[in-house]
Amino acid sequence: MDFPPNEQTRRGGTVLTAIKGEKTLIELAQEFDVYANQITQCKSQLLEGAVGVFGGEAKAEPVAVDLKTLHAKIGQLALENDFIEGALAKAVVPTDGSSSVGWKPGC
Repeated sequence: MDFPPNEQTRRGGTVLTAIKGEKTLIELAQEFDVYANQITQCKSQLLEGAVGVFGGEAKAEPVAVDLKTLHAKIGQLALENDFIEGALAKAVVPTDGSSSVGWKPGC
């Protein structure tokens, strides 16, 4: 669950309130202006990670990385950048403030 960085405190407060069980998920969702399933997911993440706080090992899911796909994407982006760089170098940009790109005066 991704919250904007400035909402990390709000996220924590929402989940802690949910763990206390003083209000229903629907009430919390309305109060904090989030979906009930977001609260449930964050609560599950907190409870799974809480084991590490008390000396146990939290479950870390291995991330599968396909290096061949990543290298292909890097190559593609490098080619696109080179192409754009070359196209921009050839473009004539007017200095008189007009919006015509590529127009050479007197031609």
